[in-house]
Amino acid sequence: MMTPTEARNPRTLAIDAVGTAEILRMMNAEDARVADAVGAVVPQLAKVVDAAVEAVRAGGRVHYFGAGTSGRLAVLDAAELLPTFHAPDDLVVAHHAGGMPALLRAVENVEDSEEGGAADASEVTGLDVVIGLAASGSTPYVAGALRQARSVGATTALITSNPQAPLAPLADVLIAADTGPEVIAGSTRLKAGTAQKLVLNAFSTTLMIKLGRTWSNLMVDMVATNNKLRGRMLRILAEATGAEPDACAAALVEADGELKPALVHLLTGSPVAAARQALADADGRVAVALGKLGAPA
Repeated sequence: MMTPTEARNPRTLAIDAVGTAEILRMMNAEDARVADAVGAVVPQLAKVVDAAVEAVRAGGRVHYFGAGTSGRLAVLDAAELLPTFHAPDDLVVAHHAGGMPALLRAVENVEDSEEGGAADASEVTGLDVVIGLAASGSTPYVAGALRQARSVGATTALITSNPQAPLAPLADVLIAADTGPEVIAGSTRLKAGTAQKLVLNAFSTTLMIKLGRTWSNLMVDMVATNNKLRGRMLRILAEATGAEPDACAAALVEADGELKPALVHLLTGSPVAAARQALADADGRVAVALGKLGAPA
């Protein structure tokens, strides 16, 4: 049976016979369908987030497995979690079929190897959550990874654009964002890839929020790796505390460049050492740490 992503799109049959602007309008109209497709799978995605929160709190990790565009998007999402949320490098791990060389250019046959997926999943434990990404829902590399993960008792999920995904039986939770046929038949880097990016954005961001790595909608656990981000740190402190820029800068220096203790210090007037201890006792949650120090959350 042909997967939805391989079918010809009746709305773009004449795409090669229209002007540039009309091609772009066709693509934009198709892209507009993606958000609704992702919205329809929020209940399933919530189950995976909650499982991941429980896993991480128990000492487990999250693993992404994908090939081609799916794998590249997985690597992109995982890479952003350190600077954005100060997540440890090994908390969310992305596995891409073919490894680093395949990130830059296609490597023949790697996505067809179940054995490769199983080998890459050899480090998965029963404490972990494993998320496979496959637009078609049939990628052998992902199948091998999910099968291996299930064999050790890990929780498994599949992100796909095929509601009838052949790999569905290997997933405890199926997240099937039905984006339909692509603008160019079979080019799953388009709508299916966009859906995967939206799902990964939502998954990892919600996971970090639930783990206490934000306060309100502020990135209070971010790591400043360049001047732009150092400026953002100061703006976050000023926005959250109402303190003057000089006071914010001084607090950051006293906190060795760490935003959370500087924030709690400024909001409570407690010494930075006390702010650090309160955060440690609160498992990093700013609101709980503020309560421990007698300040409103």
